[in-house]
Amino acid sequence: MDTLKKKFYEKSSALKVEIKSLLKEHSELMVDDVNLGQIYGGARDIKMMVWETSELDAMEGIRFRNMSIPELKAQLPKGKDGKEPLPEALFWLMLVGEVPTQAEADGLTEEWRKRATVPAHVFTTLDALPANTHAMTQFSIAINAMQTESIFAARYDEGMPKDEYWDATYEDTMNLIARLPQVAAYIYRRTYAGGNHIAPSATEDWSGNYAHMLGFENEEFKALMRLYLTIHADHEGGNASAHTTHLVGSTLSDPYLTFAAGMNALAGPLHGLANQEVIKWIFDMLDELGTTTPSKEQIADYVHATLAKGQVVPGYGHAVLRRPDPRFMAQMEFAKEYIRHDDVVEVVWKVFDVVPGILSSLGKVKNPWPNVDAHSGALLVHYGLKEYGYYTVLFGVSRALGVLAALCWSRALGFPLERPKSVTTEWVKQFLAEHKAKA
Repeated sequence: MDTLKKKFYEKSSALKVEIKSLLKEHSELMVDDVNLGQIYGGARDIKMMVWETSELDAMEGIRFRNMSIPELKAQLPKGKDGKEPLPEALFWLMLVGEVPTQAEADGLTEEWRKRATVPAHVFTTLDALPANTHAMTQFSIAINAMQTESIFAARYDEGMPKDEYWDATYEDTMNLIARLPQVAAYIYRRTYAGGNHIAPSATEDWSGNYAHMLGFENEEFKALMRLYLTIHADHEGGNASAHTTHLVGSTLSDPYLTFAAGMNALAGPLHGLANQEVIKWIFDMLDELGTTTPSKEQIADYVHATLAKGQVVPGYGHAVLRRPDPRFMAQMEFAKEYIRHDDVVEVVWKVFDVVPGILSSLGKVKNPWPNVDAHSGALLVHYGLKEYGYYTVLFGVSRALGVLAALCWSRALGFPLERPKSVTTEWVKQFLAEHKAKA
């Protein structure tokens, strides 16, 4: 049993006992109320699931095991640049609640390197698709194609006992995460580089190897990938891709099928596809204005025109956050350290100066601030990754870290099949009538 697996087993076993004790004494305790607006409004803010790996605060943003993004940047082991945190270290933190040593993080890099061989039929499956198939469609298909290697599925068919579910889930999780960069890079190269593929590196960390296989050897870009894959990894359990992974996982689908379902949710324009929508909106604005250096006044006019069409400004507003997304701010700090005089990056900053005031003036927007998607595309464009139809795949590779770590916890803690109760509008009308009669 490897070191991380042993730590996870010990911690999850202890928490399972603690939860059993808590439920024995407090299972009937009410923790939330639900109103009709929430029932019709997408179950917003209803507390109804446990997600151990991260928690989202409306004012402070995401915290991974109670650590903010600035704390992660300061305390997690770094890549060879010595500046940006290793996503491997974040996965360790999310799985066992401890900041790993540099040696432990490097050991996880090596473990993933050993597990990174992708079955040949996965590439054959991808090559059977039209080259213009959307990158996220290819990504989902590739993940499903890898399901033939599922340890969980094989052991379940053999009659695996429930107390071993976590073990098989952990093994699938480690294998799947290890293989995602090569699969994702293969999709990029077949779609945008004429099928000229690049072999994995035997020396790079997880993020650096991904950048290498994409075709980017710039060390700053590799540093960006470490930051990007860290800050996009998790956003508590209620977001669409995380909740989809949790829901499908609760059926005991194996991690491959479960993660593929989560990626299909991430592909939606109201979720992960938003990072593609942001940079497209910026390029469309620059084309219409006929300049790459618009004034704030020109940007404000374009924003008003966008809103007048009944459209949203992509990258602004968030279901939970009520301040600028710390992930946006982390990317802005990266840009200010590494990038000088990039027109698109400076447009992002001007939009940041303009849009919140306009949205606030409307009086209808709870959060006028930028989220993570508002900045990521401009950084990728700067380093030459301009194919914004691919951006959500980058997001998906990162999100695997959080949702699969959480899946390991769900299996270790024996969480049941998720099955919330639904109602009809006729039921609501009857409920209201009864409520009025009692008043």
